[in-house]
Amino acid sequence: MGKLLWKPSASTVQKANITRFIDFVNKTYNLKLKTYADLYTWSVEKIPDFWAAVWTFSGVKASQPFEKVIEDVNVFIGANWFPGARLNFAENLLRFKDDQVAFLFRGEGQKKTTMTYAQLHDQVARLAKSLRALGIIAGDRVGAYIPNLPETAIAMLAATSIGAIWSSCGAELGPTAVIDRLGQIEPKILFTADGYFYKGKVFPTLPNAEQVIKAIPSLKKVIVVSYTSDKPDISKIPNAVLYTEFLAKDKKPAIKFEQLPFNHPVYIMFSSGTTGKPKCMVQGAGGILINHLKELILQTDLRREDKIIYITAPSWMMWNWLVSSLAVGATVVLYDGNPNHPDWRNMWSLIQEEKVTIFGCSASYINFLMSQGAKPGKEFDLTSLREISQTASPLSSEGFEWLYAEVKKDFHFNSISGGTDINGCFAAGSPTLPVYAGELQAAALGMKVKAYDEKANPVFDQEGELVCEAPSPSMPLYFWNDKGNEKYANAYFNFYKPIGKNVWRHGDYVIIHKKTGGITFYGRSDAVLKPSGVRIGTAEIYNVVQSIPEIADSLAIGQPWKGDQRVILFVKMAPGKKFTDEIKTKIKKALLEKASPRHVPAVILETPDIPYTFNMKKVEISVQNIIEGRPVTNRDALVNAESLDFFEKIKPELQKDI
Repeated sequence: MGKLLWKPSASTVQKANITRFIDFVNKTYNLKLKTYADLYTWSVEKIPDFWAAVWTFSGVKASQPFEKVIEDVNVFIGANWFPGARLNFAENLLRFKDDQVAFLFRGEGQKKTTMTYAQLHDQVARLAKSLRALGIIAGDRVGAYIPNLPETAIAMLAATSIGAIWSSCGAELGPTAVIDRLGQIEPKILFTADGYFYKGKVFPTLPNAEQVIKAIPSLKKVIVVSYTSDKPDISKIPNAVLYTEFLAKDKKPAIKFEQLPFNHPVYIMFSSGTTGKPKCMVQGAGGILINHLKELILQTDLRREDKIIYITAPSWMMWNWLVSSLAVGATVVLYDGNPNHPDWRNMWSLIQEEKVTIFGCSASYINFLMSQGAKPGKEFDLTSLREISQTASPLSSEGFEWLYAEVKKDFHFNSISGGTDINGCFAAGSPTLPVYAGELQAAALGMKVKAYDEKANPVFDQEGELVCEAPSPSMPLYFWNDKGNEKYANAYFNFYKPIGKNVWRHGDYVIIHKKTGGITFYGRSDAVLKPSGVRIGTAEIYNVVQSIPEIADSLAIGQPWKGDQRVILFVKMAPGKKFTDEIKTKIKKALLEKASPRHVPAVILETPDIPYTFNMKKVEISVQNIIEGRPVTNRDALVNAESLDFFEKIKPELQKDI
């Protein structure tokens, strides 16, 4: 059990949305639930009742009611949720139409812009009219290769109001990565932009977009947003039109929200694509909607008066999650650019100026702040900030403690974990629960999460595979072009199938703490180390190593060695620090004292950089493949693909005793 860092006040608990939800559930089902643990147990034992309660409590808008919640709670692939219901995803996100600010945009070095819910409604209506005029209908794919702009969200809403399927890639991806993704799903429309700003520089992206467009023959129209210039030259882009010229000129046209089945596709999301072509995961409109409403209203405690921001891009599912905040009527703060330009103070200045209440970031962002000796709480007025949400890679206990020491003593730290696959969380938080260092507060409501040992027995207080023993609405409907659901089954269900277990295996290595109900994540289970057969989560090493001030980042892999496995640790030094024998000794001593002899690497080497995906997850598997002589495909899926060159260079050295 980690150190207790925060306990909610009686007032915080009383005001929480989840407290109102418990009262609602008790009245509806004649129950006497009191705590989060009570609610969670009920949510996974009475799955249909739970999701029906979320539907009603969150006010899902539907033109036809559902006949039942789920056909068969034991079916994962092809699960039929809420049969009979007809609704529209965009209509639920556009339920407000008033003068409250819907979007507040802050681009790196750009003037801030705002858009009210009424203005947003009008923009979506005009864009949807233009898309319909092009012949876009339900089921068509609409793609984007674009920065995190208000126009990006408007385009998604316009497309999904028609029932088209939205799929987006951030402008930071290389053209090959975009072609590998969007090329598989044959979109008819592509939204793009003339460029983006990053670290004070302009990055033109139309040449990249041109490559993408020429490689995807299904595209009928390309709509270009002017962001880095007033009127970009689009003469070389086939079938291109500027966004402002494409918008219907009508003033306040009506939107026709196509009423579609609950399981009608809304998003196609992509796997990271670091070990082959990205898998295309098709997700249902109703499933994404109801899961996001659950996570935003109940687990995040989002309210209409909130201002919420997440450091994200349209390549990452946190963008989809953030935009769903519109359904709650909150103000969504969109940021595009480097969050640390010109320095670490950038985001904290924004939080202070805009009075942000909920701030979302990654573990790597927090680790960077720690390495910089940042003290946001001393330099900024963070009175408005009541919650920080964190995801991507696991955050160390020291990271948890740093937030409460250097940011604010009284706030809800909501560390969450799930995946692009479910567009949501398996583990999440609640403002009614305490925060313990290194622990995500709880399993997410409605997610029947367990940790399995190597014999597939559920275990507490020891490391195991994260599984989910029951379906949830936002799990993929299917994978695109996946005959017989073979890729889908192999991705999540076949691992435990030989022993008769019908469960979703997510690929994370975790401990579920019995006393607190919290969950500690130890990294991807495909990156688990096994020296002498003992399983070690890579995060166990990172948590210790990154508490050493001289180390900026690290990556551990297991190398097959003389019939066993040896652990190799690569470290990136902090600015101005040198890699020495003394540093090696310091690392080994820290791991020996704080972890175990098994955690001490056989080899420690310096690396100039650590590879990350665009979702800010370390890519141990790519380095593992290089060291073991396997090819690394789709380098464009990495934010810093050039970092792999170092590992290619030293591969011969690692075949020796060093």
